[in-house]
Amino acid sequence: MKPTLLVLAAGMGSRYGGVKQIDSVGKNGECLLDFAAYDARESGFGKVVYIIRKDIEKDFREKLFDRVAKNMDAEYVFQEGHALLSDEEIKMAAERTKPWGTMHAVLCAEKALKTPFAVINSDDYYGRDAFKTLGSCLSESDPMSREHAVVGYVLGNTLSPSGTVSRGVCTVKDGYLESITENTKIGYRDGKIISEIDGKDIEMTGKEWVSMNLFAFSLKAFETFHDYWDDFKKTSLGLPKSEALLPVAASDIVKKGEGKIKFYTSTERWFGMTYPEDREIVKQEIAKKIEEGYYPEKLWEN
Repeated sequence: MKPTLLVLAAGMGSRYGGVKQIDSVGKNGECLLDFAAYDARESGFGKVVYIIRKDIEKDFREKLFDRVAKNMDAEYVFQEGHALLSDEEIKMAAERTKPWGTMHAVLCAEKALKTPFAVINSDDYYGRDAFKTLGSCLSESDPMSREHAVVGYVLGNTLSPSGTVSRGVCTVKDGYLESITENTKIGYRDGKIISEIDGKDIEMTGKEWVSMNLFAFSLKAFETFHDYWDDFKKTSLGLPKSEALLPVAASDIVKKGEGKIKFYTSTERWFGMTYPEDREIVKQEIAKKIEEGYYPEKLWEN
């Protein structure tokens, strides 16, 4: 049974200033997500499912999806603000304008997921080794296994020269994830790596292991995810900026004793589309990988 790649592509791109999910960075107009789908296919994944906003559907199809769908099994679903809410809850959240977060996005895609699956962000480059690791892990996994996985990266390899980034700082014991602490503002300042948490500046070493939302789950994880979403709604429906986050829900699997998360590592150097200035960096990095033979000159056959 081949695993599925789930791509979180419904973000607003507020810092980037546009629909970065489908911005061209390759020599033939490819998006960063083209390379993720290619790496997944080469690593044993049988299908890719995208979670998008309905308002970008036309551009998404023209600039990415139709091309990928000619080369592998592909599907997309919508993350809509009213999804997974009762009529009463919709009224309580009437002032909400932004998406509910990555955990809500995953739940919106549940019906499209028939096999164990990996999750990625749409604006991060992860490297093929990570896909191979999780592809192998998931291919051998029972669909309802209590063991899941995450790939951690070295913090110093995942920072943007253009501004701060969000990273989940991990604690690990005996090869398994103990906890993830979401740090929403980590960046360079005066030659140091600083994380701003609750108005306080904390200096980081750059050697910490961090999550970039590259998880692998069996279908059993949805039991915890639904519980997390139900608890989130009880406290956050009236908060216009509160988000249900996948790393927090993943941590609940461990905290509640409902499963374990195997911790794999990657030394790949990250690049991604967080800020407008990042686009040129991504184009250069992709061009280097093509020159090195890591990717073919023409990514897809069609």
